[in-house]
Amino acid sequence: MAEPDQAQEKQERLRAIVRGRVQGVGFRYFVQREASALGLSGYVRNQWDGSVEVVAEGPRQSLERLLARLWVGPRSAYVQEIITTWGAASGEFRFFNVRF
Repeated sequence: MAEPDQAQEKQERLRAIVRGRVQGVGFRYFVQREASALGLSGYVRNQWDGSVEVVAEGPRQSLERLLARLWVGPRSAYVQEIITTWGAASGEFRFFNVRF
């Protein structure tokens, strides 16, 4: 039996606020690489309070893999907390980008 195509799988949205030492350590570019490798769309950006916001859309399994990678982060990052919100995908994104 063939594997289901990502486009045919139910698309969901993950919004994650990552807190800790996550700015100035390459965290956004780490997230962009990981999300793109998983075929996800959305964005990552720094927040004024020192956290990083991640909004990603794709199959739940891929989003959960990204969430697991967010806890690891790049070498010099230290993740203390991730606040997650799950919902339906909007389909508004084509790629995964770093926003400034």
